[in-house]
Amino acid sequence: MPDPTRFPRRRADPAVTAQVQGCYAELHCRTNFSFLEGASHPDELVNRAAELGLSALAITDRNSVAGVVRAHVAAKEAGLKLIIGAEITPDDAPPVILLATDRAAYGRLSTLITHGRRRAEKGECRLIFDDVARHADGLLACVPLAGCSQDNWLHRYRDCFGDRCYGLAELHRGPHDELALHRMKRLACEARVPLVASNDVHYHLPERQPLQDVVTAIRHGCTVGELGDRCFPNAERHLKSADAMLQIFETVPDAVFRTQEVADRCAFSLDELRYEYPEELCPDGETPFEYLKLLTWQGAKKHYPHGVPVDVQNQLNHELRLIREMNYETYFLTVWDLVRFARDKDILCQGRGSAANSAVCYCLGVTAVDPDRFETLFERFISKERDEPPDIDIDFEHERREEVIQYVYNKYGRDRAGMTAVVTTYRTRSAIRDVGKALGFSVDRINRLSKQRDHTVPSESPSDWIQEAGLDPKARRSRQFLKLMQDIKHFPRHLSQHVGGLVFTRGKLSELVPIENAAMQ
Repeated sequence: MPDPTRFPRRRADPAVTAQVQGCYAELHCRTNFSFLEGASHPDELVNRAAELGLSALAITDRNSVAGVVRAHVAAKEAGLKLIIGAEITPDDAPPVILLATDRAAYGRLSTLITHGRRRAEKGECRLIFDDVARHADGLLACVPLAGCSQDNWLHRYRDCFGDRCYGLAELHRGPHDELALHRMKRLACEARVPLVASNDVHYHLPERQPLQDVVTAIRHGCTVGELGDRCFPNAERHLKSADAMLQIFETVPDAVFRTQEVADRCAFSLDELRYEYPEELCPDGETPFEYLKLLTWQGAKKHYPHGVPVDVQNQLNHELRLIREMNYETYFLTVWDLVRFARDKDILCQGRGSAANSAVCYCLGVTAVDPDRFETLFERFISKERDEPPDIDIDFEHERREEVIQYVYNKYGRDRAGMTAVVTTYRTRSAIRDVGKALGFSVDRINRLSKQRDHTVPSESPSDWIQEAGLDPKARRSRQFLKLMQDIKHFPRHLSQHVGGLVFTRGKLSELVPIENAAMQ
């Protein structure tokens, strides 16, 4: 494996000229949220794409949209157009890159991924071509031609997606590029689909290839030296400029320029997603706000049987006006319903955090901070300037939390409710273990490294603790280990289940975000 601390000076991408700047969009790009398949963070890829002058970047993690949120934030800061998509891998068909053109198409993509995830064990996805066909409306399909070993599959994708189907040509400076391109041109021509250039990006800079090899080895449970043809033969799967892509596809420049046509058809942005709270909690004939107002004043009379203090009345009126103005009434009803269920079942619960500044929350029974006895400031809880939903955290007793979770599932259904996922990332100990295994370190060596690192004082340099663990810090292998261990820290490793975070919506949750099975029942 090449020494990541002594890379030969790489050939820089050609300067972006005025003629081609903004004419190329990368349509096939995995982040490290493909979980041990990509070697760059979403923001690294977005920022590099902006540096290279790309017109747009599609984030297409495998059977997932997990990387798009962080990419979206970075793209807004960088002023880069972000295309939302995913690489879908049916069991009975070649992979296909699906790109969302609008909000409805994104909902179908999310639903498709949910369908495959719910059919398989946690972390897996099981889809077939017919699943893709049923969710095809509004999605663009870019079919990597290198994976089409049988001509008829490209025809089937074309028949399914019509003029929304493209053939994706990808070359990586291999010895048979000319022959491969000739074959891909023939496939596209025979299937009557436009040819589009791409680079199957897995990292933002070529210097990340060693880390790509390491995460590949971790995924396959072997060492880098044992990967064989399971690793890429060179470092060409990095983001490239328009000029660099035109050099690679010099005989078919239209394939590069056509990427802009594809990008222009993708108008969807994550900014279009809106969380919609369930509305069925209020009785027929009443609006959510009317019902919230009724519950609030009923609670106020219960808390203040001798009359609601004038200051509390004023505070409640002020809060209710702002809640109505911000359209948060259904959110408060949702929280009230959970607390009502828990109290009816004698399940201990208590709201906490900034919600304690709300007189409405007190009257609904969500919190226990009496606004007549303690000074509260509602603007710490809800503010028009922040323009974001309030944060009401409710603690339920641990032993009976599952009863509340099942209440939510029974009330809203599995297609409208789900447990929140959390991303488990690499920390020092897990980085030492997995990188060490990938580099072929013995179990004893890895244990010594981990133990020594645990006893290292913060001011001690990496070369000190690695030497105390029995390695020569100047040796090439030691330098590789330290560099790769540092690079993989904070990389996503897998999804885990939040202990108590629940999401439930007015419509189908699967049209907002993909849902997958948990490891436990």
